[in-house]
Amino acid sequence: MPISAREAAVTALGAYRRSGAWSDAYLNGVFKKENMDARDKALATRLSCGVLQNMGLIDFRLGLYVKGGLGKLQPNVLDILRVSAYQIMFMDKIPHSAAVNEGVALTKKLANKAASGLVNAVLRRVAENVGKYPEPKEPWVRYSHTEQWHKYFSALIGAEKTELLMAADNADADITLRANPLRCTPGELINSLEADGISAKAHPWLNGCVTVSGTGSLAELTAFRNGFAMVQDAAAAMAVLAAGPKRGETVLDACSAPGGKSFLAAMLMENEGSILSCDLHPNKLKRIDEGAERLHIDIISTAPADGSQFNPTLKERFDLVIADVPCSGMGVVRKKPEIRYKSFEDIAQLPEIQYNILKNLAGYVKPGGRLVYSTCTLVREENEDVTEKFLSENGDFTREGFGLPAPIGDVPNGEKTLWPFEYGTDGFYICRMRKKK
Repeated sequence: MPISAREAAVTALGAYRRSGAWSDAYLNGVFKKENMDARDKALATRLSCGVLQNMGLIDFRLGLYVKGGLGKLQPNVLDILRVSAYQIMFMDKIPHSAAVNEGVALTKKLANKAASGLVNAVLRRVAENVGKYPEPKEPWVRYSHTEQWHKYFSALIGAEKTELLMAADNADADITLRANPLRCTPGELINSLEADGISAKAHPWLNGCVTVSGTGSLAELTAFRNGFAMVQDAAAAMAVLAAGPKRGETVLDACSAPGGKSFLAAMLMENEGSILSCDLHPNKLKRIDEGAERLHIDIISTAPADGSQFNPTLKERFDLVIADVPCSGMGVVRKKPEIRYKSFEDIAQLPEIQYNILKNLAGYVKPGGRLVYSTCTLVREENEDVTEKFLSENGDFTREGFGLPAPIGDVPNGEKTLWPFEYGTDGFYICRMRKKK
């Protein structure tokens, strides 16, 4: 008999707590091992993601009813309390009694019978006080971010915008699909999705894309099997649109996995020209090869490569080099809620790595060619500080303006930060540069 959705969520939270495991990746492993149905998979994902997204607020409220504070609890008991409390606080369709009873049963199974009495008492108090909890004074507690995170962004963009950013981090993220123009029109993609029972509509401002809900497993959809679409957030698409790949050009996507930017570049190039997609990890390249085959793209070749190590065979070979470098991911918190708990000390080494990659990749750009640096983070040290240092030390490159779809529009100074609260996208940074002839 498969484990319950609640138990799967508790074990995922435990894996994150012990080793920093991504909850979605851990759950995928559980789903493969256990014979869980689609409904339980969806519930387990909702519970684990929901707890991580709201953990600070949940802990604040739980702390009102645990004598001596949460620190005295066994870690797995606290995980059970969090999962149960999330259901009571944030889910309307689950009866409070069911959340309490399941929490007690899980405590007996995963912890000990002695702790089950405490869990029962605390969860009953939580249920009795729904709608009456006091509001935490600290905004980072209300939105379940760290105080360090709040201080950093308040200094960067101000307290008001930081609160908007935290709210955006906690909002539901639409799934955006790009219609593959080599295979279908956006209208044909919508028709295919609706035939499979998926609600789909045109993206509000990005041509060629649709937003969907109620998808379940995307890989099982007819549209995916037929190569009609790929998943790509609008922000990631903006980096490729800013780069402006053209039919017949030579393109290097230097840190390409899982391949979305290479695929969009190939579509914009009408499948004419050549794209070399590289990644440090050879095992990730298989996904790019499989994706290109599914999408009927035949101008992409793949090769393992360390973006920070110069390869003389690639010197000045490319019209366009896309450097979507490894980063802290502080722009995709709404999709990976664990990222909000990263320490800034733990990511302090990234700018040097990013700069070394950018400097190395610049050697692969033809005279007169383009170099686009992008990240899915909002941390200035990983973005503007890296490109400003590069441009100050490499006089043969200058920033170059570009245009993006409305509501973003023209970017005359050649660099743009996309804030989730402004455009409803992931957080992203893009800088386009031109090499002198």
